[in-house]
Amino acid sequence: MSKRKSKFYLRRFTKGDFFIYSILIIASFLCVIPVWNVICISFSRAADVEAGRVAFWPVHFTKAAYHNLIEDRTFFHAFGLSLVRVVLGTSMSMVLMFLMSYPLSMETEEFPARTFYMWFIIITMLFSGGLIPTYIVVTKLGMRNTIWALTVPGAVSTYNTILMVNYFRNLPKELRESAAIDGASPMRTLLQIYIPVSIPTIATLTLFCALWHWNDYFHGMIYMQKQENYPLMTFIRSLTFKTDELSGLPVEEIKRRSEMGSTTFNAAKVTIAMIPVLCVYPFVQKYFVKGIMLGSVKG
Repeated sequence: MSKRKSKFYLRRFTKGDFFIYSILIIASFLCVIPVWNVICISFSRAADVEAGRVAFWPVHFTKAAYHNLIEDRTFFHAFGLSLVRVVLGTSMSMVLMFLMSYPLSMETEEFPARTFYMWFIIITMLFSGGLIPTYIVVTKLGMRNTIWALTVPGAVSTYNTILMVNYFRNLPKELRESAAIDGASPMRTLLQIYIPVSIPTIATLTLFCALWHWNDYFHGMIYMQKQENYPLMTFIRSLTFKTDELSGLPVEEIKRRSEMGSTTFNAAKVTIAMIPVLCVYPFVQKYFVKGIMLGSVKG
């Protein structure tokens, strides 16, 4: 880079830029500090955590909480079940969302019943069938204690569908008209024209669906009767730190458990739950703001 260009960029960095970047850096640290504190607590000895000596670095480093968390094979089964749930549930939600959003994005002249169906799905945001009727329906359909009980009841999100509808309505309708002139069917128009140009919104809504399925524990508590059928979040929530079961254990196990307390154990749970999200989010973050903004202009 030439000296002229370097001077140009130095002049462009004004006091206002410095102020803005400083605010952003401070805000980033404020977001990261609580997460780092939880990680440090999960690797610290219980006595130091309870005494408040753990801040931003583990004190008397120990992995006792993680050993106790993953030593059970049920943990890995629950982890795998949650991954299956995320993939299956997100795929199902996105397919249904596309099939709903495309016709609802048309004008009333093209789809006369559009207004009726839009009000029909909006009403579901205000009123639901209720927990007990939903449980009865899931039980009568034989989905209890199966993966379908974790994916089917929440397969369609009205909020996400409205975002997708708004994004489709922002696309030039000439795309659909030109495809129709070329003889493309509505399904082909959706698959080959609308979806390829909707990657930012698709990435954003996929992240929404995946996070919901990953973080949800309530459905596992309701529809799963056996612990081996729990998804990861339900399984982690069911784990408790018990101090009254040390008798009869080997000396090494007693020592390891004495280094762990309920606060340390809960911090380890939170850390394990964050790992998949932290691995996936950076790859879709660049689409996040663009996807939401493009889908929030036209109703």
